[in-house]
Amino acid sequence: MSKNIQLLTTKKIDRIIEMAWEDRTPFADIKEQFGLLEKEVISIMKKNLKRNSFLKWRQRVRGRKTKIERVSDRFKSKMQKT
Repeated sequence: MSKNIQLLTTKKIDRIIEMAWEDRTPFADIKEQFGLLEKEVISIMKKNLKRNSFLKWRQRVRGRKTKIERVSDRFKSKMQKT
C-alpha cells in the first residue's frame, strides 16, 4: 500500500470513493485534491467496496472519457475543492 493511501483518514477515503463513483469527476480532480494516481484510487475502491460493486464500477468507468479527461466546472460537486 502506498504512503499516500496509508495517510488518509476514513473521512477522506469516503470522499475519494464518492468522487470516484461520480461519473463526471475525472481522476485528475482526485489527483489534484488528494495526490492519488488512478491506480491508487482503484486500489482504494477495491479495498472498500464489495466485490460485485467494485466490478460494476470498474466496468462502468473503464475507458470512460469523463473519468479520464477534465470536464467543465459545472459538473463539480459542491463539496469538491477548487
